[in-house]
Amino acid sequence: MQATGARMQASKVTTKGQVTIPKEVRERLQVHAGDVIAYEFQENGMVVVRKMEPFDAGWHRALSATVADEWNSPEDDEAFGDL
Repeated sequence: MQATGARMQASKVTTKGQVTIPKEVRERLQVHAGDVIAYEFQENGMVVVRKMEPFDAGWHRALSATVADEWNSPEDDEAFGDL
C-alpha cells in the first residue's frame, strides 16, 4: 500500500544484472558516479536502498580486515552463530 502522494520509479534489469538508477532517485539519494549503494533487506520483503557514506564503507573494510582471520573457526561459529 502506498502512502498518499507516494511516487514510484522503475528500472529495467539488463542481461548483466545492471540497472540505471532514475534521475529523480539519484537526486533524492544525492548519488553520484563512484558512490556505493546499500541494499537493506526487510523481513516484510521490502528492500531499502540508501547511499553509503564514505565513512561507512571505509569502516566496514577496516573492520572486515581485522576480524577476517580472528573469528574464523568452527568454535567461533558455534559460539556466535545465533547473534
